[in-house]
Amino acid sequence: MGRLHSKGKGISASALPYKRSPPSWLKTTSQDVSFDRLSALEVDESICKFAKKGLTPSQIGVILRDSHGIPQVKNVTGNKILRILKAHGLAPEIPEDLYHLIKKAVAIRKHLERNRKDKDSKFRLILAESRIHRLARYYKKTKKLPPVWK
Repeated sequence: MGRLHSKGKGISASALPYKRSPPSWLKTTSQDVSFDRLSALEVDESICKFAKKGLTPSQIGVILRDSHGIPQVKNVTGNKILRILKAHGLAPEIPEDLYHLIKKAVAIRKHLERNRKDKDSKFRLILAESRIHRLARYYKKTKKLPPVWK
């Protein structure tokens, strides 16, 4: 599939783990089923702790993968990170991808205030803002954003 605002047809993607069961190294001290639930509760608590520190769901996933050895949270807990955050009332107000696009557009605007003749940045700002409007339209349609959101 092609890109939205470029000629690229990149095929790079992340590789998901093949097995959908919790990894065997997660908790091997006990063999009973109730201990698996306990480890899922521990993962839930750590996700909430990271969210209270102000981390986004993708940052939480990277920390759990790199530092705690949990390749996929859904395989351990049965729910994705964002669903866990919504259940605890810690989900971000606007979706993460939209937030980062807005952040990028603000950075480009700030750059344009200092460099008024930078035509390429002006063009890239138009592209970023059109992506923002497209995503906002989608999120309003799926009711993840209020209909009067600007």
